[in-house]
Amino acid sequence: MSEERAKSILTGLTVTFMVLFSLIPFIYMVLVSFNVNPDFLDRGWLFTFAHYKDVLTEESLHFIDYLKNSIVVSAVSAVFTVFIASLCAYALTRLEMKGKAFILFLVLAVSMFPQVSMIAYLFKIMVSLGLINTYPALIMPYIAWTLPLSLWILVSYFAQIPKELDKAAIVDGCNEFQTLFKVVFPVALPGVFSTTLLAFIFAFNEFIFALILTTDYHSRTIPVGIAMFEGLHGQVPWGQIMAASAITMLPILAMTLIFQKHIIGGLTKGAVKG
Repeated sequence: MSEERAKSILTGLTVTFMVLFSLIPFIYMVLVSFNVNPDFLDRGWLFTFAHYKDVLTEESLHFIDYLKNSIVVSAVSAVFTVFIASLCAYALTRLEMKGKAFILFLVLAVSMFPQVSMIAYLFKIMVSLGLINTYPALIMPYIAWTLPLSLWILVSYFAQIPKELDKAAIVDGCNEFQTLFKVVFPVALPGVFSTTLLAFIFAFNEFIFALILTTDYHSRTIPVGIAMFEGLHGQVPWGQIMAASAITMLPILAMTLIFQKHIIGGLTKGAVKG
């Protein structure tokens, strides 16, 4: 067997394994959501839509409220995070200052602190501010939590934009803010868009902050809401949990599939062609 043939076989086997490894839990989740019995491998297949109907119609589950809270909190935090990260990335890549690398690594080091180590102090702060079980109680921590990732992505992207564009804008009479929003920001839009989407996904999937800083469906997000299904029923309603999880994945999956070109372009390509 030739070396090229062996490489092709190994590559195909690796790709197949990774695809199956990623899809099997998702496929099993969908199968459970459409079956009367969660242990259908032992008890047989009984197809049903009841779990999806219960999740979408039972008011006691508050699934729609949880989903709405997740979308609002994640969207607002993502927009503010990217706005702040854009200002910081512009300053680090365009302005003359000392210690740029130190600032970046300091931000990275701060982001490595586990959420569990901060949640007690964060809870006390939110209690003192009277923000427990409100959107701001989640939005502010989410901004701080996703800011390091957003900053690093945007710094790497802004650094690829030629500084000649800034000089040309300054010659035309623009100040730093006008240069950022009228010249650099439009050129970096694919990177900004991909960063916004990643920040949204991170906030959408977050669990610990939402668990500690919310108390009911008025501001609780979907990951915690699904986890609370067990307490509502006294037993584990696997069918409803899997149905809710499958529905929850649809917005993220749709956004990823629709905008995948922008994500890949924003993370891997330069801002200027030619």
